Amino acid sequence: MKHKAKIEKGKPIFVNRDRFMKDLENHEGKDVYISITVPKSKRSDQQNRYYWGVVVKILSDELGYFSDEMHELLRIKFLKRELVLNEVIYTIGSSTTKLSTKEMEEYLEDIRRWAAIELNILIPLPNEIDYD
Repeated sequence: MKHKAKIEKGKPIFVNRDRFMKDLENHEGKDVYISITVPKSKRSDQQNRYYWGVVVKILSDELGYFSDEMHELLRIKFLKRELVLNEVIYTIGSSTTKLSTKEMEEYLEDIRRWAAIELNILIPLPNEIDYD
C-alpha cells in the first residue's frame, strides 16, 4: 500500500490520513517495513510532442516506416527489456510513458546520436525547431 504525503517541518502530512491510520490498524502487532520514495517527474508533454513531432517523424519519413513502427523500433533498440516465459526469452521495448524527464532526455539523446552516426540523419534539438 502507498500513501501520499508531504513532509513539513520533519513530519508527514498525509493526503488521506484516515486511510493511512486504517492501514496501520490492520497491521496491529505485526512487524512492517515502511519506505519513503520521492516520485519521479514523468516525461513532459513537451518532450512527448518533440519525440513524436520531430524525432519519430524525421526518422520514419527518412527510413520509410509508419510512425508507430518507428516508435516500436526505437523502443526495442534503446529501451530493451527481456521477459522470460516458459524458458523462452522475449525482447520488448519498455514504455516511454514511464520515463522521467531526465530518462526521456537521455533516450532522445541516444536516438539523436545513433541517427547521426549510424544513419547520417541529423535530428534538430528541441530549441532548434518549432514542433508545437
